[in-house]
Amino acid sequence: MKLLYVLFLLFSINLSYADNIGSQTGLEIPRYVSLKSNDSNMRVGPSKNYPIKLNYISKNYPVKIIDEYLDWRKVEDFEKNIGWMHKSLLTGERYGLILSRNKRSVNIYNSINGKVIGEINTKLIVRLSKCKIDWCYILINNYKGWIRKKNIWGVKGNEKFNISFIEMFNDYYFKSINYIDRYINTK
Repeated sequence: MKLLYVLFLLFSINLSYADNIGSQTGLEIPRYVSLKSNDSNMRVGPSKNYPIKLNYISKNYPVKIIDEYLDWRKVEDFEKNIGWMHKSLLTGERYGLILSRNKRSVNIYNSINGKVIGEINTKLIVRLSKCKIDWCYILINNYKGWIRKKNIWGVKGNEKFNISFIEMFNDYYFKSINYIDRYINTK
């Protein structure tokens, strides 16, 4: 009976995982990518025969792939515009858009929870070098630093990339220590 339960559980997990996989690429959906050029068209449907809905004029602008059909990707931008773009217009290089709900700028830190070394205006495009649990290391022109992930559109809340296993373990360790410390101090 236990074996049957384990097989059912594995089968269920496999089915739910399959719903989040692109039919053409086998990659996770949704996922973030960016635009390759300063002239990229979003269309109403998945073909050049469909009318252009929007024309993007910013290279590296981040978009979220939400569906796939042959060589076309259904994408969404941070303003919730949805349409189709040919895969040749997209790149897997990671960029993000700086956003803040209540300020015109966002702090940049020299390290995670470190010293503020500057500010960056909202709606600027930044290269995402790596992302940890709550932070991303960004590059813009000759400047670099850490920004809280909640201030970046173009990365999932639970997404981590370009970090080593040791860095990931270290982050989870210190985050759990902080939770325990907060819990003890609230009693």
